[in-house]
Amino acid sequence: MAVADSVGVPSDATPRPGPPLWLLLELTYRCPLHCVFCYNPTDFANVGRELDTDQWVRVLREARALGAVQLGLSGGEPLARDDLEIIAGEAHALGYYTNLITSGIGLTEARIAALKSAGVDHIQLSFQDSTREMNDFLSSTRTFELKAKVAALIKQHDYPMVLNVVLHRLNIDHVGDILAMAERMGAEYVELANTQYYGWASLNRAHLLPSRAQLQRAEQVTQEFRARLGERMRIFFVVPDYFETRPKPCMNGLGSVFLTVAPDGLALPCHAARMLPGLDLPNVRDVSVQSIWYDSRAFNRFRGEGWMKDPCRSCPQRTRDFGGCRCQAFLLTGDPDNADPVCDLSPHHHLVTSAVAQAERGSAEPGPAERGAPTPGERPLIFRDHRTSIPVSSR
Repeated sequence: MAVADSVGVPSDATPRPGPPLWLLLELTYRCPLHCVFCYNPTDFANVGRELDTDQWVRVLREARALGAVQLGLSGGEPLARDDLEIIAGEAHALGYYTNLITSGIGLTEARIAALKSAGVDHIQLSFQDSTREMNDFLSSTRTFELKAKVAALIKQHDYPMVLNVVLHRLNIDHVGDILAMAERMGAEYVELANTQYYGWASLNRAHLLPSRAQLQRAEQVTQEFRARLGERMRIFFVVPDYFETRPKPCMNGLGSVFLTVAPDGLALPCHAARMLPGLDLPNVRDVSVQSIWYDSRAFNRFRGEGWMKDPCRSCPQRTRDFGGCRCQAFLLTGDPDNADPVCDLSPHHHLVTSAVAQAERGSAEPGPAERGAPTPGERPLIFRDHRTSIPVSSR
């Protein structure tokens, strides 16, 4: 099997990876919402200036030349970019299948018509909950009615209705109401995405991690809706890692199929990877996408198996789960080379079982990345806000 040397440069035996099939452009970290579970970096206010239109277009062209076919336009809120239609139009001309991932804020009749004309194929609309009170509380905005209007606009413009709701302790008991809302809106697809504890969600884990009983009830309600609605509304329920005993194959292995470009031009092997120490992330302002994908230390760092420690190195599952999530390993253990603690073979698995046990009692214990922080009972919810921007190193 391929190995990489200690600094992440592939050896002669390392196979050349395939193309970056999935390209995610995080066009901006600006967002009108302040969600407590946002995966954007907690120090986003310190990120440098955004790429301009021409630079984004160059990234699209270079990635397409390598073979990228799926495109996500996200943020922050991508509608905060005045040039979104230009970028989307270029993507369509190049042959991408384009998915706009949005809160809906800023999606007017005029803009959705322009995006349709530009060739956007798919719009994913997020809700925080099924009621105005909880939706607006979790995002610290007054946006529920606006989102409902945007949902109607999406249907009127013949897009498939795709709703996304991030689940956590504060709304997981409302799954039945959430799915009923989606049914009333005519949603064809609903993603119930249990919170992944990166970014702001990591800071708020004490408040967001549900109990196992909550999770089981939500799964049961979801199954009942699936049985009743069948293919009329396809429901995807993403189980939270903390309740598993084997890690997910994160990004199908870093540097395998997924390429993110952050607003400031940093190229990332996953959307949360800018937190990882020592990656020396390249920037598309300075280096071509081809060079980033094939030659950069950052993208070669976790390719192959040379970086793995035991138990991953000797595990027969290593070619299936790739050791799990590097960001989760770092956040929980302080070392991105460790086995993902979700795995029950990891020597750090107790960090996950302890957090779940605390959630059963109504709170979750902070991990090593949060040492020195107030206890869950002392710290309130931290809403995503540039004024409360927190560097990873000071959590």
